[in-house]
Amino acid sequence: MTPPNIPRRAQRLLALGDRRFDLLVVGGGITGAGIARDAARRGLAVALVERDDFAAGTSSRSSRLIHGGVRYLEHGYLHLVFEASRERRRLLDLAPHLVHPLQFTWPVYRGARVPRWKLGAGLLLYDALALFRNVGRHRRLGREGVLAEEPRLAADGLTGGAAYWDAATDDARLTVANALDAAHASATIVNHAEVRALTFDGAHGPCDGALVHDRIGGQEIRVQARVVLNAAGPWTDEIAALEAAPSGPAVRGTKGVHIAVPAERVGNRGAVTMLSPDDGRVMFTLPAGTHTIIGTTDTPTTEHPHEVRAHGADVRYLLGACNRFFPEARLSEDDVVAAWAGIRPLVASGNRGDPASASREHAIRTSARGVITITGGKLTTYRAMAEQCVDAVVRHLGVRVRPCDTAHVPLPGERPAAHPEDVRLVPELPWRESDVVQAVRFECAETIADVLVRRMPLAFERRDHGLAVAPRVAAVMGNLLRWTDAGIAHALDEYAQEVRRLFTVEP
Repeated sequence: MTPPNIPRRAQRLLALGDRRFDLLVVGGGITGAGIARDAARRGLAVALVERDDFAAGTSSRSSRLIHGGVRYLEHGYLHLVFEASRERRRLLDLAPHLVHPLQFTWPVYRGARVPRWKLGAGLLLYDALALFRNVGRHRRLGREGVLAEEPRLAADGLTGGAAYWDAATDDARLTVANALDAAHASATIVNHAEVRALTFDGAHGPCDGALVHDRIGGQEIRVQARVVLNAAGPWTDEIAALEAAPSGPAVRGTKGVHIAVPAERVGNRGAVTMLSPDDGRVMFTLPAGTHTIIGTTDTPTTEHPHEVRAHGADVRYLLGACNRFFPEARLSEDDVVAAWAGIRPLVASGNRGDPASASREHAIRTSARGVITITGGKLTTYRAMAEQCVDAVVRHLGVRVRPCDTAHVPLPGERPAAHPEDVRLVPELPWRESDVVQAVRFECAETIADVLVRRMPLAFERRDHGLAVAPRVAAVMGNLLRWTDAGIAHALDEYAQEVRRLFTVEP
């Protein structure tokens, strides 16, 4: 089925400056995209702008899990677990093409920080907070039961464990699907469009829009809006600083690093929950097609979100944990196919110095000049966060709108079936030239990174991160976007720089 078309980029840029919007959403991660979708479906006139690409920040660098947050039970965040479990159930129902059930095995070893009795009690509470409506209830496992689920786990010191259920997703595609559905509901969405300044009605009046810079074409656009909503994630404070009198830092970040290694080296059948042998934090080994993803770290960082990278110490930390649980893997740094990092935007007041115990809940506030800001939160709870944000916008505007319907309206985004004659870009991976055409024509892809990093995860699955196939992708894109030979050369150089930025491991 061919997806609905949306206006070309030039038309969308023109529309940004042609009207006064009810709402301008700044930030095209999962939160901003979810807000734009909800608001547009309620009937508000919505614009969404993103300085890079949709999901280019934290939303494409997560653990790719839609999970209830079993590890948050330790710190008493029962409300968050309840909300996350509810939202997980909804997404499994409303977006089965993007969110699918995933079984986890949690092995327990002699002397573990979380003993078997505590794990069993915690998972019983976990199922209860999901109202016993998870994909499946947890099962307590003896030693042999754990090894039957995951035969390549270390047997030495294993006392038993449990199996429980969560869900997996393609985080970038989930974000893009929300942005595109916002457009289908008449929102004006523009990626590669950076807010350079906020505008105000008089020297001390409320915020009434923003000056937006088109990072592809170079033009400056004055966007008028009755409400501006800052959903910039790790960049939240940078947008807040554009106000005349920012109210202080709203966000504190912790760095999460993941690595991908060949699946056959690890041999995990499903997802495995691990307690790091170094510091006891909860980690995961996750199936990802031909690869296994190991993650994540959780360390305070002062790195700029645009420059955050994995460091050698991060990679060794993750490899060490996986080797402890899967001793036959004997992974070394040479086995790492890709390593990447993202910054979790945590509410500043909820971060007391211990990253593991910092709240993943969110906060919504309105500044003295009327800018609404959303901080914190999780990928799993993005829809509920969006609903609450739009409720705040509607109250601020004092208007009547249609009720929120995102809790029961399916999320689109199923990709059309490939034709047999459509040759794969890489023989061992499913992506084809038609997927490149789809990304450009129907999914707002404007750069090679938009395609190879976010519309398809090929960059995460190849040691060269797609550099070898990039000329072929550039040729297809160039034909659709009318790039000159010089334009194609520039796009390829730009992609090489983006690969270095995203995937370089610092010593």
